Amino acid sequence: MTTVLNDNNCAWINDLNPRSNTLTLSSNLDTEWLIVGAGYTGLSAARKLGQLYPNQKILIVDAQLAGEGASSRNSGYLVDTTLNDGFTSNKEIENYKKKTDIYKIGIETVKKFIKEYQVDCDWNETGKYFASSKKEDKKILEKFSENLSNLGFEHKLLTNENLKKKIGTNFYNIALHTKGGVLLHPGKLVRAMIDILPKNVTLYENSPLLNWKKVNDIITCNFKNGSIKTKKVIFATNGFLKSLGIKTNYNFPITLTASMTRPLSNEEFQSIGAPKEWGVLPVKPMGATIRMTKDRRILIRNTAEVHNPFTMAQSILEKRSMKQKIGIKKRFPQLPNDIIQSTWSGIVSRSRNSSQIFEKLNDNIYVAGCYNGSGIGVGTLFGEQIAIKASNENTSEIETIEARKKATWLPPQPFLDLGVKARLMFERLRAKSEI
Repeated sequence: MTTVLNDNNCAWINDLNPRSNTLTLSSNLDTEWLIVGAGYTGLSAARKLGQLYPNQKILIVDAQLAGEGASSRNSGYLVDTTLNDGFTSNKEIENYKKKTDIYKIGIETVKKFIKEYQVDCDWNETGKYFASSKKEDKKILEKFSENLSNLGFEHKLLTNENLKKKIGTNFYNIALHTKGGVLLHPGKLVRAMIDILPKNVTLYENSPLLNWKKVNDIITCNFKNGSIKTKKVIFATNGFLKSLGIKTNYNFPITLTASMTRPLSNEEFQSIGAPKEWGVLPVKPMGATIRMTKDRRILIRNTAEVHNPFTMAQSILEKRSMKQKIGIKKRFPQLPNDIIQSTWSGIVSRSRNSSQIFEKLNDNIYVAGCYNGSGIGVGTLFGEQIAIKASNENTSEIETIEARKKATWLPPQPFLDLGVKARLMFERLRAKSEI
C-alpha cells in the first residue's frame, strides 16, 4: 500500500490543535488484536475491544495521521435518509427501509458516544435539504416524499421563496427538508475518538501496511519499519480495502474535492439574510453538496472522479477550487471572488448497489467499510459492531446490519474504471446546472 500523504489543506483538520507524541511503528510486535485503519470505524472498534478485553493488548495502525483521512474530510452530514445512494437508485421500499434502519442506529451510536464523553463537535439537529434549481426535479422529490411518508419520516417540501428565507439564496427552486439529519464538525468528532482510546489500546500512525499473510491462526502484517503478528485482525480501511486485497471486487474508491470559505464578515452574513446553520444535498447525484457552518463558513463539494486515491497535487486541487468558486458565486453572487480559504480532496468508498461491507472473512479476519457517503454514523456503528462480531457475540444491531442486501460483485479492471468514468460523466452532464 502506498503512503498516504498528510497535508494541511483540510479546513476541518486545521480547526484543531496539532497532536503531539504520535507513535510510528518501528519494531516487530505481537498482539491479540490488530485494527488496520484509524478512522471512525477503526477507532470505534478499538474503543469497543478495549472495553471488552481490558487485560488484552490491542494495536491500531493507520497509514497517515489518525482520523485525517475520509473521517475528517467529509461534509459533516450525519444522515437519516439518502436520495442518491450511489449509481443504482434503490426503488424497493423494503430495502430502503433496511438502509434507513442502519442510518438510525448509526445516529444513535454517535449520539451516545458524544453524550458519554461530553464531546463538543458542533452537533446540530437541524435536518438537511435535498434541493434543485430545476423545477422539473419536483417530480423526483414528490416521489421521494411519498416514500418517506410511507416510512414515517418527518419531512416538508419547500419552494423557492420559503427556501430563500432559510438559506439565503434564490438559486434553488424546489427542496425537501428531512428533520432527522444532523450537521456536525467531523474533525472534532474523530479527534474526540482518538483522545479517549482505552489505556490498553496503542495507536501507531504514519505506518502504512505494505502486505499481510495468514499462516495457520496467525496473521503477519508487514510495515516499512516493522511487523505485527496478531491472532485477530479487523480491516477498517474503507476506500483502501481494495488496495490491501480485501473484498477487491465489491467496492471502489472515488475521489471527492471540497472547498471552505473563510468566515463571512457581519456585512456579508447580513447580505445573505443571516441564516441559521444549514446543509443542502443535491437531487442529482453529481450536483453540489453545500452547507453553512456554525461559524459562518460556506462549504461546497461539487466534484467526484476516478483519481489516484493516495494523493492529489496542489495544481489539480487549484483547478477544482475554481469550479467550487463558480458554484459559490452562482448561489451567492454578492460574495467576493477570493473568499475560498482551503480546498482538499478525500476518498469515499462505493459499491455497485450502494450497500456496505460488514463481514467475517474467516475465524481470524474481519472487515467493515464501504459506506457510500454515509460514513460518520454507519462507520461508527460498524466499528463497534464488528468488534463484537469478532468476539463471537451477537446483538440486535448486528442482526439489523446483516438484514441489508450485501454489496454486489463488480467487474474487474480495466472495465470497472471505464464503467465508473462513463457513469460519472453521464451524471455530470445531467447535473451541469447544479454545480
